[in-house]
Amino acid sequence: MNFASNVVGAITPLLAISSFSIPLLSLFIKNKKFYNAYALTISAIALAMSSWTFARLIEGGYKPIVYKFGGWPPPVGIVYEVDALNGLLGLYASLVMFIAFLFSTWYSKFIDDVTWYYTLLLGLETGIIGCIYTGDVFNLFVMLEVLSISAYGLAAFFTRRPTALEAAFKYAFIGALVTTLYFIATVILYSAYGTLNMADLLGKSTLASSSGFSGWLFGDVTSASLAAIAFTLWVFTFKSALFPNHFWVPDVYSAAPVPVIAAFSGAVEITGVYVVVRFMYTLFGAESVLALNGYRDSILLILLILGIASGIVGSLMMILQKNAYRLLGYSTISHIGLLYMVLSLGMSSIPSDVLKTALTALVYHIVNFGLGKVLMISSVGLVSTPTGERDLDKLSGLSRLYPIASIGITMAVFQLIGLIPFGGFYSKLLMYQAFISSGQPMLAVALIAISAISSLGYLKIFYALIFPPLLRSSVKEREGVVIPIVSALAVAVLLLGLFSPAVSKFIETVVENSLMPKGVKMYYESFIEVLRNYTGGG
Repeated sequence: MNFASNVVGAITPLLAISSFSIPLLSLFIKNKKFYNAYALTISAIALAMSSWTFARLIEGGYKPIVYKFGGWPPPVGIVYEVDALNGLLGLYASLVMFIAFLFSTWYSKFIDDVTWYYTLLLGLETGIIGCIYTGDVFNLFVMLEVLSISAYGLAAFFTRRPTALEAAFKYAFIGALVTTLYFIATVILYSAYGTLNMADLLGKSTLASSSGFSGWLFGDVTSASLAAIAFTLWVFTFKSALFPNHFWVPDVYSAAPVPVIAAFSGAVEITGVYVVVRFMYTLFGAESVLALNGYRDSILLILLILGIASGIVGSLMMILQKNAYRLLGYSTISHIGLLYMVLSLGMSSIPSDVLKTALTALVYHIVNFGLGKVLMISSVGLVSTPTGERDLDKLSGLSRLYPIASIGITMAVFQLIGLIPFGGFYSKLLMYQAFISSGQPMLAVALIAISAISSLGYLKIFYALIFPPLLRSSVKEREGVVIPIVSALAVAVLLLGLFSPAVSKFIETVVENSLMPKGVKMYYESFIEVLRNYTGGG
């Protein structure tokens, strides 16, 4: 297990050092192909390390892997604690980022200078993996800053485009505000609980008295927890693009480089969802001080309402868009709404078996949505990038030049709408079952309505790129590495549906060993075991 924990601890330093090395290397090496190979190799190593880590988790019965930075034990030092949930999502995020880097090797011919591009993209992956793997709420702030600064730079990468600068300014200005709020949340948590370790907070939030012992906010753990969770949820609903904090997505998607859009949609927003899940189901779960006072149910109800609003607003706005990537941005907002709808079923009145179904649907749909969206963005990017156009009218029929893009768009539409036999259908079916079993048929109706409305938006992009005749002659670019990317993703989204019983059963096991009481207990006990081993206790 020591070697496994060392691998966990090495991933983010490897990515960070590799990112910071590129500006130095650029002083001596000017070859674009070198940076393509360099960045892709580093991302491949990170993918291999996250895959190996998750394999070790499975072999160890999903017992969390804890890495102590600098050898300092928790809660004194910073630790990474990888359980079944963040082990799987870390693997998923590494895969999405590897695809983004692989696509970038083709996309780089349309970029003049790739050195800063890859510096920022590796920085983005550093922040994503750090946020997912960390077991410390302050280190989460540090990794969030790494993620955010990289994201702002990538959003503004095409500095000659006024739309890119405007989008990046909106994103960065509000993003800086919300990350400051999260820093305040960490201060409040430390003042009330005397710790920043997530597992330690789990133990103290569960065992703490709900009465104040020295005053408001910093002394009363209930008030402190409420304030901290309010700030935290504001931050990470912004990062995950939940309504009404969704406004930055369409602008950023319409102006950023195509591989960056894929990384944002498939990994950045999902990181925000993950952190909300970690706070609501691990740190402040069903037996926490917030649950005992009924506040947790109220928080989940608010998230449920915002999820419904996000799903409806996103799907309706898809229909009105003429820019292909703005349309896909609203598609992300709609699916994020669905994730929050099912995420919010963890109320005290919900039976544990229904909650397990809901959380299985959540994780399953994260993977289905993410891979389907990356497939769509890669396929549309192949068509749009050579022309420099993003308007659907100006891209009319261009996918006829790229049969692989037509196949990819078709498969992605089926996946994202949720048609049989694709994976998207089965994760939505699990959501439907969870809503019905929880006694919330109106949520099932909302799921169907959101999916039906969003299908009109998907059909709009499907029809515009595939069916009309070419409006003008266009020189076809060589697809290169895009062919295996689109082909592999198209096969993946189909297999996620064809093998749905096995996939859903596997994800259910992941949920059981991370977010359900058994998994939460394992998360806390792994922290205690590391502490006892350090102190020599029995």
